[in-house]
Amino acid sequence: MEEQKKRILSGIQPTGTFTLGNYVGAVRNWDALQSDYNCIYMIANMHAITVRQTPADLRRQTREAAALLLACGIDPDRSVLFVQSHVPAHAELSWVLSCSTPFGELTRMHQFKEKSARHPEDINAGLFTYPVLMAADILIYNADLVPVGIDQKQHLELARNVAQRFNGVYGDTFVVPDGYIPNTGAKIMSLQEPEKKMSKSDTNVNGFVLMLDDADTIVRKFKRAVTDSDGCVRAAGDKPGVTNLMSIYSVFTGRDYAAIEKEFAGRGYGEFKLAVAEVVKDAFAPIQAEYKRILADKAYLDGVLTGGARRAAAIADRTVTKVYKKVGFLQI
Repeated sequence: MEEQKKRILSGIQPTGTFTLGNYVGAVRNWDALQSDYNCIYMIANMHAITVRQTPADLRRQTREAAALLLACGIDPDRSVLFVQSHVPAHAELSWVLSCSTPFGELTRMHQFKEKSARHPEDINAGLFTYPVLMAADILIYNADLVPVGIDQKQHLELARNVAQRFNGVYGDTFVVPDGYIPNTGAKIMSLQEPEKKMSKSDTNVNGFVLMLDDADTIVRKFKRAVTDSDGCVRAAGDKPGVTNLMSIYSVFTGRDYAAIEKEFAGRGYGEFKLAVAEVVKDAFAPIQAEYKRILADKAYLDGVLTGGARRAAAIADRTVTKVYKKVGFLQI
C-alpha cells in the first residue's frame, strides 16, 4: 500500500512583486515540493490588509501573484493554488481560535511589535490578532508541515499551542503541525545594507531585486551592491556584502564558496558583481516570459483560482463543521 503523502501548506502575501529573497527562500522550493507532498499554496490577501492597501492595487497584485507562482512551476493539477479570501472558512475558524488564544500569547509576538513601530499611524486589531488567522490557515487544512524561516518560527509555535490547547479541551480535532526547514542556503540580504534581510519595503530600491525587474535593472542593482575595500572575493563574517553576493551566486550555480573563491581569484568585484547579475537575470528571464503569457490569459488564470478555491473549501469547510460541532454551535 502506497504511503500517504504528508500535506504541506505555504502562503505568500500579494503586496507587490516577489523579491529575489522571496524566490530563494520560498517560491523556488515550492515546485520541488510538489513531487513529495500534497501541497496547498495560498495567496494571503487577508493578511495583506493588516497594513492599509489601495483596493485596486491589491486586486491586481493578487492576480499577478497567482500568475507568478504558476510561472515558477506551481502545477494546479498537482497542487491546490487559491486566494485566501475566496475561502471564507479561514475567517470563521479564526474567530473560534481567537476565543481559545490567551491575550498574553499575542502580546509576545515579535512581528506585532516590529510592524507597529513601522506603521504607528495604523496599529489595528488585525495586526494584533493575525497570528491567530495564520494558525487557522494551517490548522484548517490539517497541514502536517509548514515551511518556516526564522521570521515565522514564532507563528508556527503559536499554531501548535492553539492546536494542542483546543485538542486538550475538545478532544482530538487538529493535526499539530511541524516546521519544514527548506534547504535554501543562506538568507538573502539587502544589496545596500547587507546586515539586513532583503525586503521590497526597503526605501532604497537598490537594496532589493524584484523577480520582474528587467535585465538592465538587475545588472544595475548588482553593480551598485555594497562590498568592501578588500577587493578579494571570499566569504567572511566581516565581509557581509561580498558573502551575500557569493550566497546568491551559489544558489543559482550550485557552486560552493570554495569553488566561487577559486573562480574569482585575482579578479575584481566589478567582474564578480556582473557574473552574479548574469546568473540571476538568466534564471528570471524564462519565468518572466511565462508570467506574461499566463497573466494575459485571464480565463485560464480565473479558472485556476476558481478550481483552487473549490478544492481548498472542500477541505476547510469540513474542518469548520467539525469545530463548530465540538464547541457547541447549533447546526441545522
